[in-house]
Amino acid sequence: MKAATRRKVLLSGAAVVGSSLASALVTQAAAADTQPESTPTAEPDAPAGGGVKMTNAEWWEKSYSGGPIDVAPLSPGLPGKDYTPVVVPNGGTLPFRIVDGAKVFHLVIGPLEHEFAPGLTTSCWGFNGQVAGLTIEAVEGERVRIYVTNRLAAETSVHWHGIYLPNGMDGVGGLNQPLIRPGQTFLYEWTFRQHGSFMFHSHHDEMTQMAMGLTGMLIVHPRNPAPEQRVDRDFSIMLGEFAVEVGTSRPNPIEDSSFNVLTMNGKAFPGTWPLVAKTGDKVRIRFGNLSAMDHHPMHLHGVHFRVTATDGEQIPLSAQWPETTVLVAVGQTREIEFIADAPGDWAMHCHMTHHVMNQMGHAFPNMVGMDASGLDRKITPLLPAYMTMGTTGMGEPMHMPVPPNSIPMKGKSGPFGFISMGGLVNVLKVRDRLESYDRDPGWYQHPAGTVANVARAADLRRDGIEV
Repeated sequence: MKAATRRKVLLSGAAVVGSSLASALVTQAAAADTQPESTPTAEPDAPAGGGVKMTNAEWWEKSYSGGPIDVAPLSPGLPGKDYTPVVVPNGGTLPFRIVDGAKVFHLVIGPLEHEFAPGLTTSCWGFNGQVAGLTIEAVEGERVRIYVTNRLAAETSVHWHGIYLPNGMDGVGGLNQPLIRPGQTFLYEWTFRQHGSFMFHSHHDEMTQMAMGLTGMLIVHPRNPAPEQRVDRDFSIMLGEFAVEVGTSRPNPIEDSSFNVLTMNGKAFPGTWPLVAKTGDKVRIRFGNLSAMDHHPMHLHGVHFRVTATDGEQIPLSAQWPETTVLVAVGQTREIEFIADAPGDWAMHCHMTHHVMNQMGHAFPNMVGMDASGLDRKITPLLPAYMTMGTTGMGEPMHMPVPPNSIPMKGKSGPFGFISMGGLVNVLKVRDRLESYDRDPGWYQHPAGTVANVARAADLRRDGIEV
């Protein structure tokens, strides 16, 4: 007999809030949603010696799209009561109201001036004044009505990426709906039959409109979360990339490879706000990637984590795996969870090395190892501010002026010197004591003897190291 699934609970009407039976079923579904009672080790109809024999009917789920769309909605979930709201560093969540038992949201698409990092402000497009950083929160089983007002000069539409809904609500302009013309307001409406981390974005002239900033996260909380689904800190991070030529003030939507402003919730380091946690907190980080062309292997220092969910489903506990880097491909979401048991300032960044740079140019010769002293002596009488760069790499801070409305390729000052990273970089700050989760606790104060430093002569002699 197959385990009850979350979808069956919702569709049968058994998920009555407060019912002990519904709670038990949802708890079971959270751990084994859509999984057979015993996982087969062979394909359907395999011989007995090759694994578990299953019929095609048993192997395939009854629904891959959430089942019937006319499921009766459940009561709207409330933040702080039915779910813990996500934290959106540098971003925010869309407010809602409850009307006739449904949650009502209002998305407004329009142009705005957006600061990617101090020193770089561009003309972008966004949702409700935010570029690639707005998050919508809902609860499994509830009915939502989302109004979308278009204040652009162009037509648009909105796609709800990964969501089970009626075909006419899917948001592909021209295919599923008429385009939203400038000045028009459209209504999208459905009942959530799933939970997890999803996304939303323009689905008309995507190359232009997503490149200008029309992306966001859509978080659907479980109706009755099992104990293992509860966390103390729940972060939502949209990964993105933009092409902004040095000295210009608008992303270039026709760029197909050289993206030079890499962002988390619309901000590039050093403009990213840190992730703050208390020692012992159970932490979830939800990554979504709507970059134009690039996947992002997101690496977190200091801990190993478990990959707990994709945008398709929550991964059963027995199938989760430990990692220190999770690949978030274009169009995907991934959830990771860990216990923040190591105090400190831990870097979190994309491990594509060119993604931890800001406005990096590539049309330059390789200068590494070049002796430029003679060249500098000849040029500086004519150009006193001239300085040959790159002969020892790109690790030093830039000491020369940069063009207006542009930012150095990397970095800011840290507690021990210059931090030579930019772009897709943030810091997880874990502290034994915190005044508030909403305040940056400053740089970590290391216990004596726990910071790498110049080796002492006595240490070198003791260990037989000759330098």
